[in-house]
Amino acid sequence: MGKTGRTNQIYTEDFKKRAVKLYKEGKKSYKTLAEELGLRSSTQLKNWVKKVNEGESFEDLRGRASGNTESNPLKGRNKTNFNSIEEERDYYKAQVEYFKKAVSKSTRGGIIPKSRRFEIIIELKVRYPITWLIEIGQVSRSGYYKWLKTRSIRENKQTKQRLLKSHIMAIHHTYPFYGYPRMEVALKEEGFHINHKKVYRLMKELNIQAEIRKKRPFFGKKPSVIYPNLLNRNFKALKPDEKYVTDITYIQVGDSFYYLSVILDLYNNEVLAWSISKRNDLELVLNTIDQLTQKRNVYGAILHSDQGFQYTSKSYNKRLKELGIQGSHSRKGNCLDNACIESFFSHLKTEKLYRSQFKTEKELIQVIEEYMYLYNFKRFQKKLNQCAPVEYRITLAA
Repeated sequence: MGKTGRTNQIYTEDFKKRAVKLYKEGKKSYKTLAEELGLRSSTQLKNWVKKVNEGESFEDLRGRASGNTESNPLKGRNKTNFNSIEEERDYYKAQVEYFKKAVSKSTRGGIIPKSRRFEIIIELKVRYPITWLIEIGQVSRSGYYKWLKTRSIRENKQTKQRLLKSHIMAIHHTYPFYGYPRMEVALKEEGFHINHKKVYRLMKELNIQAEIRKKRPFFGKKPSVIYPNLLNRNFKALKPDEKYVTDITYIQVGDSFYYLSVILDLYNNEVLAWSISKRNDLELVLNTIDQLTQKRNVYGAILHSDQGFQYTSKSYNKRLKELGIQGSHSRKGNCLDNACIESFFSHLKTEKLYRSQFKTEKELIQVIEEYMYLYNFKRFQKKLNQCAPVEYRITLAA
């Protein structure tokens, strides 16, 4: 391993000649003389002596073209034997035309890839013999015909890749919150079985990525004074109707605000009940609970919420006792204790509400109904083995 911080030392031609002269006139070894001259290695001195003995120059030719260094833009293995003046004229004419096309297609500092050279040969082969063009392009005859034979395969591959990119763009426009893992699953559902690394690369080429939700801040850790935190951030449920989470979020419609209350089953993240109102009051919460009891057997289940005034009221606590539900509260001011429902509201807003136009309550309810159906029946989740919540519940129940 080379030492860090070192830079290459450049020695003048006079210095090299003097070093060689000292070696030849004296009786010192390469190593001893190198140390006296301050050389890093005796190998440098050996190389200089060898060059002098072989009659070579000390000039550094690295990075320069070998052989003829004259500037000749008409590259290629020049043909020297011609049958006629016309043939010689046509050959040089082909050389000039090839050079013009090569300059227009050059990349990476003037380097012409072989595939580009083959394309130029195809364009010019109508007017000039293949043997000339192969010489001028500095390619082999077998390489050219191999490239020509596999051309259709490459074109088919490019066509398939363009089709794949169009599907990725279509999915991105519909679900702009999909990253490459979800995009891979969505493509498989459409019949494209490809590796996630390829999906990542194509999305990078298309300059698209998932929209990132804003992270919420973390607050203090004061214990609840109403119900103990039975959930305690254990968001995994072993069976349906074991653990519920609930919360309220607000939605702006013009100059007005609407409040959405939702209850989620932690077993499969399914939305079991939701209710919307212009008032953020106790009635909104109780209506949501009533919807839940009409669909599920809630006796013995845990219903977790934050310490909002609705969830700490006497009427709310009375209703839970009547239904046999165990109440659970987050620590005060700590939204991470109810992270699952907070995450759901974030998905709802970024994936649907912020992308929809609604001016009335009726339009808002329609938009929310569409997303609830999408979320429960269509939107697959990694936690659920790439299944939608309802599909996951039905599959395990079968």
